[in-house]
Amino acid sequence: MPQSSQNSFIPGPGPTALPVPPAPERDNMRGLIWMAVSVAGSAIMTVAVRGVALELDSRLAVLYRSGITTLLIIAALILISPLRRHLRFSSPWQHVVRGGFVGVATQLGFYTIATIPLATATVLFFTAPIFATILGMLLHGENIGPRRIAAICAGFLGALVVLRPGFGALEFGMLTAIGSSLCFASALTMSRNLAQADGPFSTYFSSVVATALISLPLAVPHWDVPEAPLTWLAVTVLVTTGMIRGGADIQAYRHAEASILAPLAYMRLVLIGIAGYFLFAETPDAATLAGAAIIVSSTFYIARREAALRKAERKN
Repeated sequence: MPQSSQNSFIPGPGPTALPVPPAPERDNMRGLIWMAVSVAGSAIMTVAVRGVALELDSRLAVLYRSGITTLLIIAALILISPLRRHLRFSSPWQHVVRGGFVGVATQLGFYTIATIPLATATVLFFTAPIFATILGMLLHGENIGPRRIAAICAGFLGALVVLRPGFGALEFGMLTAIGSSLCFASALTMSRNLAQADGPFSTYFSSVVATALISLPLAVPHWDVPEAPLTWLAVTVLVTTGMIRGGADIQAYRHAEASILAPLAYMRLVLIGIAGYFLFAETPDAATLAGAAIIVSSTFYIARREAALRKAERKN
């Protein structure tokens, strides 16, 4: 019988769709603290993306973040010799393919954040765990019972409520949000063993480099140097919070079960909704709120159900 993955999925924009091996001993409180850091970092990062996109093309914003992050990591590898021991690429092509998915997902995600209300974008990004569950079944032969199938169907129903096809103008940014979530889910399910073989640092580094390489030809035609000091500040915040969130995600899902972290992870939607209201005068409409309730409920159930199955497997 195929076993469910011991890795946890990290939803959201940015190169953080990392397969995370659990720590030798679980520590839920430590995991929750790291998740709080991740949620705050993710919310600030999302606002920074919108801030940068006010002056720069979203494709260029991705290049600035991934390029600067790549240079910072390379500098750290040069200056800190013990760090180089954590850099391993046992399956280079898996890193390339996975990094490609992360790069495309980041490009689609940044475009989404730049073009549609922040709350709507965040709600649609939460469909990623639903896609990950489906891909796990199709690619790894994982068993999905009727309850998880029902949760998946409910999640897609929630996405349709947000998208409301046929009842209004379907914005392209909504479709790119779904595409971003699908690419992040693919990045995880195609490389589930990379974390055990090469470690989270290697998978993070390869995804950042791949994102920079993918972004370069897309961004060059739109090349520009920010003139407004606030844009440079937003770029700095974007790079900083992206790295903080990546590290916090890894530690959170190493130390605590995804089902325990899920309620706190969904606070990202609340924080981003508040930021969108006060900073950009965005008010979520009824369809977004209804779809959010359905998607959050379905993904939370999937996380709880997978945690229960893992516990049952360990007992057996």
